[in-house]
Amino acid sequence: MQVNLRESWWIREVEIPTRLVLAPMAGVSVQAFRRQGRRYGAGLVCSEMISCAGLEHHNERTLGYLRVGADEHPLAIQVFGSEPSVMAEAARMVEAAGADLVDVNFGCPVRKVTKTGAGATLLDEPDRASRIVESMAQAVSIPVSVKMRRGLEDRSLVCLEVGPRLVEAGASTLGLHPRSAKQMYTGEADHSLTAELVSLVDVPVVASGDITSRARAQTVLATTGAAAVMVGRGAQGNPWALREIVDGGTEEPTREEVAAELILFVRETVRELGSQRASGFLKKFYGWYLGRGRFPRPFKQELVQLATTDEVVTRLYAAAPGAAEIVQRLEAELPDPDGEILLDRMPISIYGGG
Repeated sequence: MQVNLRESWWIREVEIPTRLVLAPMAGVSVQAFRRQGRRYGAGLVCSEMISCAGLEHHNERTLGYLRVGADEHPLAIQVFGSEPSVMAEAARMVEAAGADLVDVNFGCPVRKVTKTGAGATLLDEPDRASRIVESMAQAVSIPVSVKMRRGLEDRSLVCLEVGPRLVEAGASTLGLHPRSAKQMYTGEADHSLTAELVSLVDVPVVASGDITSRARAQTVLATTGAAAVMVGRGAQGNPWALREIVDGGTEEPTREEVAAELILFVRETVRELGSQRASGFLKKFYGWYLGRGRFPRPFKQELVQLATTDEVVTRLYAAAPGAAEIVQRLEAELPDPDGEILLDRMPISIYGGG
């Protein structure tokens, strides 16, 4: 059965225009990444996870995550924490920032997060997890979504027990990455669990994990009954993968198209984070964009060693002169950044977590 990935679906009153969700990824999902994802077919984009403690203390770097661009909607902003009252206040701030959904991270397996009692750890504390979702759902009018893993340990089925409880507590949608926290990103995602979760709840479920092609997305949607698929690592430096999943076609981008998208990404990230922060943040993206045989390997190393982003842009134009016309067209299509919603006292050129 072929599923139309261009068909819209709903999370309560929020219409999602395609069945592709761009995953929240720490150190990746800045505004420039999300805006690019929307252009290439993502129906819903998500911020990287934000510390609710940082928001509670009005940490300037943490507040910097709450930038909302006019072209990002629908947008979910993801928060993490372990105290229901603090998470409720974080949800209020997310709603005030203009997000369409507030997402709860019950899936992060990283020690820095789990040692605080947040992330995937909460799957082993279903009562606390339910109280967190309930407090957030009662605090805001926008839908609350939850992203979770199958459990902490391999072969765990805890997601099938916790998922329905979270819906009862007020979650309007669930995202499942059916790997354990212990697995991290190794092995395969077991989407038979996704199908089971779909059968247990009456809200849309988003299938996450190993969605690497249109064929895989179609298979997962058809066999699980999920409302949408979520793509993460496959879109890093490769927005064309999103277009392939949504619309089909496997035509590789030209060198000029790759250079143009990277130049735009660099410029947008500098605008968002400031030149100093952006310079270090962007280095990992050079390999993601320029790999896959698109440019010689030494060229990536050359960009990484350049001192400023201006030098990077100059070098990209020299390597692909035809990119200039594409960049000009792309920039003309972007909305005015003055259309962003910023909270009071929110700094513009900052980045980081609390």
